[in-house]
Amino acid sequence: MENYLFNTIRQTRKNFIQLIETSTVEELNEVPAGFNNNMIWNFGHIIVSQQLLCYKLAGLTPSIDPQYILSYQKGTKPEKFITAEEINNLKELMLNTIDELATDLSNNVFVNYHGFITSYGVELNSTAEAIQFFPIHDAFHYGCASSIKKALNKK
Repeated sequence: MENYLFNTIRQTRKNFIQLIETSTVEELNEVPAGFNNNMIWNFGHIIVSQQLLCYKLAGLTPSIDPQYILSYQKGTKPEKFITAEEINNLKELMLNTIDELATDLSNNVFVNYHGFITSYGVELNSTAEAIQFFPIHDAFHYGCASSIKKALNKK
């Protein structure tokens, strides 16, 4: 079950990377009419959410740059132009953070957890439950980014 879950998360993230790689830096940064964020915000948001829901709520320090948390956590919106360099960094983090999570889970580093109710209304009481939530969360934001891409292509 765990392998299937991590494979599903990785596949959604690979699909998202492909969407990013078929877009220009300008497209990734554009917020089309009717939207409140852009493709790259959705991309960064799933990385940050995984770090906060798995590590921070377990009382552990996220492994990503704190600036990413400030830029992409829930309640934020695109505030600045994201450069190709930052986009490449995010692409690297997209899969590396999942590999790190799988390793940390195997090494039993998650011993405490501060329960949390997501904006979906789903209660998370452990890192394992947070991991089970990610296919839904990641797919939602991949869908948002795909809709933004379609809106940009219609212009």
